[in-house]
Amino acid sequence: MFSPQDTANLLVEALPYFQKFSGKTIVVKYGGNAMVSEELKEKVMQDVTLMKQVGIRPVIVHGGGPDITGFLKKVGKDTEFVSGLRVTDEETMEIVGMVLIGKVNADVVMRLNVCGNRAVGLSGVDAELIRAKKKLAVVHEGGGEQKVDIGHVGEVESVDAKILEDNLDRGYIPVVAPIGVDEDGAQYNINADYVAAAIAGALKAEKLLLLTDVEGVYKNYEDKSTFLSSLTQKEAEAYIEDGTISGGMIPKVEACLTALRQGAQKTSIIDGRLPHSLLLELFTEQGIGTEIVKE
Repeated sequence: MFSPQDTANLLVEALPYFQKFSGKTIVVKYGGNAMVSEELKEKVMQDVTLMKQVGIRPVIVHGGGPDITGFLKKVGKDTEFVSGLRVTDEETMEIVGMVLIGKVNADVVMRLNVCGNRAVGLSGVDAELIRAKKKLAVVHEGGGEQKVDIGHVGEVESVDAKILEDNLDRGYIPVVAPIGVDEDGAQYNINADYVAAAIAGALKAEKLLLLTDVEGVYKNYEDKSTFLSSLTQKEAEAYIEDGTISGGMIPKVEACLTALRQGAQKTSIIDGRLPHSLLLELFTEQGIGTEIVKE
């Protein structure tokens, strides 16, 4: 058990980081097991609350894939994926909106408010916060490449940073559901990693933190000694090109690279399965996860 002196020592160790990040915007992509485990949900909300209390301006972007799949199953609708992207027809898009905005977003906002914050729920549809365009799935067949229309799946065209900045300036914690809208009013489901990246870039955030279900990036995932605690943009790009970074890690690393190119200062991929992972990354000397930084 920690003594009062141990607690004081920990606070003193964290003090330089409180000072470093006070007044800075930090974007958190909230997903993975941290959104499933009740214990981890509570820890994340506590972390964000502490961030807010020491002067950080947090923005939360959440996923919700498992909740969408679960609801589709309840209504008897099959889930189909093409190249890792959910086929999203009109009916599915209605369900995506209901789940992400009406259930997941509302739950995150409620939990943050219970912790004493003033959180506000948003989606890209609100005041056209996220302008989107259709994203085509890329299918490789017979040595060739084909693009397939899979419905209301989108990618970010632009983010209206002023909407988020206005909320941050008024003391709110924006909680953003990853749905965008095009110029004709059509709505699109967008990968939350990419939404978080675009928002971090638009806000020129001090840091983008992606919560995942892995420790970070490895040169060889089977060999834990190959863990990479830090990467530059060029190194990350090279590792994607040569296949060192592959599979589900590609969109996360690409999101980090996008955020850096668009104006974020630093990015980190961290293990959201660890209790208080946000505090461990921000307020301890060693940090956790893999940091991807500018050259």
